[in-house]
Amino acid sequence: MHPEPHAELLIRNAGHLVVDTSYEIPGGWVAVRDGAVVAVGAPGDEPTADRVLDAGGRLVTPGLVNTHHHIYQNLTRSFAPAIQGSLFDWLTTLYPVWSALDEEASYVSSYVGMAELLLGGCTTSSDHLYVHPRPGLVDAQIKAATDIGFRFHATRGSMTRSVDDGGLPPREVVQDQDTVLADSERLVGAYHQRGPHAMVQVALAPCSPFSVTRELMVATAELAERLDVRLHTHLAEDHDEDTYCLETYGCRPVEYFESVGWMSDRSWVAHCIFPDEAETARLAAAGVGVAHCPSSNMLIGNGTARVRAMRDLGLPVGLGCDGSASTDHASLWLEARTALLLARFTGGPGALTSRDVLDVATRGSARCLGRDDIGHLRPGASADLVVWDTSEVALAGALTDPVEAWLRCGPSRAWSTVVAGRTLVEEGVPLLPGLPDALRDHRRIAGRLQAVAV
Repeated sequence: MHPEPHAELLIRNAGHLVVDTSYEIPGGWVAVRDGAVVAVGAPGDEPTADRVLDAGGRLVTPGLVNTHHHIYQNLTRSFAPAIQGSLFDWLTTLYPVWSALDEEASYVSSYVGMAELLLGGCTTSSDHLYVHPRPGLVDAQIKAATDIGFRFHATRGSMTRSVDDGGLPPREVVQDQDTVLADSERLVGAYHQRGPHAMVQVALAPCSPFSVTRELMVATAELAERLDVRLHTHLAEDHDEDTYCLETYGCRPVEYFESVGWMSDRSWVAHCIFPDEAETARLAAAGVGVAHCPSSNMLIGNGTARVRAMRDLGLPVGLGCDGSASTDHASLWLEARTALLLARFTGGPGALTSRDVLDVATRGSARCLGRDDIGHLRPGASADLVVWDTSEVALAGALTDPVEAWLRCGPSRAWSTVVAGRTLVEEGVPLLPGLPDALRDHRRIAGRLQAVAV
């Protein structure tokens, strides 16, 4: 490929460059201008550049994309009273703690959480904030992302069914339907960017079938259609959800999902562990995406998505961290490795390869978010990439396939993380001047929230 005559940033001397999982260049380079990839190529054909990032012979991949997260939950990581028990037990223990969230808590937890994501090779993340004891929490998240320069998909979550209405959450964290819909429309109008290279987008995200009314699900789908934004929710995550939907709506979760107008390629769902074969085929035919969250699935001990079968049907499957209080970390590299191991443990050695998982974590995740400008490094893509660092000891003997070694060996972490052409992690260190203050504030706020349960 003929290089551009000059670039703002050149990433050179990659030991192996993955443009996408069907296009790889040993020793390759990437040229960046105005936040986008303008050229890639083989060694010896590099353009000149204002800045050069030397990869030092390391693996370079597109940035990983996180399709499901609850960042605020890093304020209650490894929270002892909630560690054991079912999903519903876990939620009912933590809802009262999360009722103390405010704008400061949302901003600080988001700033710290995004720094952690960057260290794990994530350059774009969605987040599902569905607890709203006070206004302005999503605004605070978007401010944190903007201050950092992180590519962010905020999903305006909601809960409208409290324990008083037959749901799980306490009254303090739910809202009425008019408030949810009005704030959803406000956030889209204020922050949603359209077109390639958007740094902030907003999706609409009622939490789950057991925490909102049928009326809100229908109204949210109609609002998303009118505003032309995406839809997100939890679906088919737990056997208790099957029981709840059968008793409340007279049908299984996927049938309910379809009945309220969500069965479309505008939607992506978290977990999707328990659809049967016919339901999975219906989801695939409609183009619904699935956010696969392997570590959360294993820690909750409740099954996992059938990723290989879903991909074989053409269903978009992306990777997700899930909540920082169920997964207790936010490393997409660790999620990718766990996805590889879990797939092979449940489906045999032919279930997934490391390239399959990299594809899930990049192009698959981008499809879930409705984007084709991220998840790859072909010219025209957003300049989001990761230079991976793995110790020489861990890589000793791994001579034949650097992509397989990326997940089989390790642990690996980001040596450099670049978002929109800006280096946000350099030599393994976040270039975030606000991080020390944010960590100090985070400890104070976490202590305040967890004191609620004492």
